[in-house]
Amino acid sequence: MKQEHLVMGIFLVTLYAMFVLYEPFLMNISIATLLALSTTAIHQKFISLTHSDLIASVISTTLLALLFFVPIGYFLGTFTVEINALKIEQLQKIYTTLEHFALTLPDVLKPMVDKLKESNFETNIATYAISFTTTIGKHSGGFIKDSLLIILFYFFVLYYGREMVRYIVQVSGLEEKHTTQVACEISTTMSVVFYSVILTAMLEGALFGMVISYLGYNGILFGIMYGFASFIPVVGGVLMWVPFSIYEYSVGHEANAILLAIYSIVVISILADTILKPLIIRYIGTYVVKMKVKTNELIIFFSILAGLASFGFWGMIIGPAITSFFLAILRLIEVRQKSLKELVKSSS
Repeated sequence: MKQEHLVMGIFLVTLYAMFVLYEPFLMNISIATLLALSTTAIHQKFISLTHSDLIASVISTTLLALLFFVPIGYFLGTFTVEINALKIEQLQKIYTTLEHFALTLPDVLKPMVDKLKESNFETNIATYAISFTTTIGKHSGGFIKDSLLIILFYFFVLYYGREMVRYIVQVSGLEEKHTTQVACEISTTMSVVFYSVILTAMLEGALFGMVISYLGYNGILFGIMYGFASFIPVVGGVLMWVPFSIYEYSVGHEANAILLAIYSIVVISILADTILKPLIIRYIGTYVVKMKVKTNELIIFFSILAGLASFGFWGMIIGPAITSFFLAILRLIEVRQKSLKELVKSSS
């Protein structure tokens, strides 16, 4: 057996052992790496200002932590108080209103209503409310745990990133210009995605917060909730405004229910999410990040939707990363094919 084969066999076995060892953290490490790529430009500015990789990494990590944990902490604390203050009589009143409303529905929907009645929803409404609160708490706890790990890995990727990339390029034997090209394309695409997603969520959350404040609710709390819900494709906003419309209708505020529904559909869903979101992506790519390689904003938009559908919340980062990596590899293959053709022509 050749020594090279033996070394390669040992390497593959060790690689598999490393995969088994770090498998529970692979998703968090991947997301932290992609977030680091997304914020490379800001991090480089901090390095130029502080002249220290450590201080710049601490500042970038702190800002990212505040971006995630301040809204989440406020949401969990305030939402828990709101749920505990909710009275069962209010839920039962909503159910009674919906039951009367169901009588006006077409006959084709009546079997669904009858099935809901058979489930004893009215008598078990307290159980449903407690179950819903427990589910929110469980998923929130898991999200916070993942976020803490992502923040930790994010710091290490920022601080040791350049040395790790340099070492991987050296060991792999890849040409530096090709790896730099792929890394730059992924970094610029991820920057566009990161900034556009954050700005769009803030815009939609602010729009919903204003109208819900006008109706007398906590605009900050439900604006934050709408911002996170907007990451869910198609139905994200619906999950927010429909319950409020139902509640307003059940307490006799039909005008508020209609206003909220029309405002949410026209202003937020159509104007902000469908029309403004691709324009925001284009603006950030052209004027903020200044992408050298043009990537259609609709491709980025649909890669976000596909990522969310396939991977959940963090899919908004993973989807565009996979798409941009695929497109970068295609461009790299195209460049190599052209170089080979030119080499053949020159030799002949």
